[in-house]
Amino acid sequence: MEPTLPFLNAVGLWVPGMDLRPPAESAAAAAEIEALGYGALWLSEGLVRDPFMEAGTLLAATRSLVVGTGIAVIWGRHPRMVRGQARALLDAHPGRFVLGLGTSHARLVEGVLGLRYERPLTALREHLDQLDAPDPLLALAGIEGSPAAEVPGAPRVLAALGPRAVALARERSAGAFSYLVTPEHTARARAALGPDRALIVEQAVVAGLPAERARERARRHIAGYLPAAPYRASWQRLGFTEADFADGGSDRLADALVAIGDERIAERITAHLAAGADHVCLQALPAHPAALPLDQWRHLAPLARRAGRRPGVRVAGA
Repeated sequence: MEPTLPFLNAVGLWVPGMDLRPPAESAAAAAEIEALGYGALWLSEGLVRDPFMEAGTLLAATRSLVVGTGIAVIWGRHPRMVRGQARALLDAHPGRFVLGLGTSHARLVEGVLGLRYERPLTALREHLDQLDAPDPLLALAGIEGSPAAEVPGAPRVLAALGPRAVALARERSAGAFSYLVTPEHTARARAALGPDRALIVEQAVVAGLPAERARERARRHIAGYLPAAPYRASWQRLGFTEADFADGGSDRLADALVAIGDERIAERITAHLAAGADHVCLQALPAHPAALPLDQWRHLAPLARRAGRRPGVRVAGA
């Protein structure tokens, strides 16, 4: 039996840095996110705690919230450990965890992890091969083929910006997870994925601030990704040029990637869904990167419910 994605409402949250605060505070934030009506919470790669451990904390603090890694970086993670961690989360919280995997970019892998970043799609494919292969330890223990060994793995999605990455997501997962993209990218990804794979789209937003201050947050957010080759290549495929990448990013780039104000946020959610997204996860940009934007989550909850009134998605995995 192939793993399936849990039911995902049309709108959720993407939350970086949950692990920068005590576990009790992260758990309380997850409980409030659930109470506000968001159906899913996506975690970035951990900064001080492992995202799988953080997912366990958040799942234990909630009743129905779906938690996913969006995404866990494959470099430095043995597939067997990934499989075991995901299996433990699903055993403890059936139907509520999604395994998101990706290759990130050279600035993180080489500059932070100290590992070589080369042939990322090949590395991801090989990681998936090992993830899906029979566990040699079970064979060594003489229990390969037993009921315990036949439990399916976690439903998974793959980070995908370029056409080859989207093709791999279609081939080897339940769907694609895109980040810092426009509705035009969403339409292209949907066409490449076909109708039987999920498309999960992150959308950065700023709510409840004057336009100038909101634009400052948007530009600061984008500036951190400007040196990363995969994002620049993705934006160039969408028609942006080197001029858009100068001086911390152009207003045109900022406006395309970050929705500012209630009206624009609602329009952008609707545009992604109309272009073929199954689930849009909002990343509310805080005043400080280490802060949790609780005020924006509360403000956006009614808007997200209105904009996301559609059936949601449950898709077979691969």
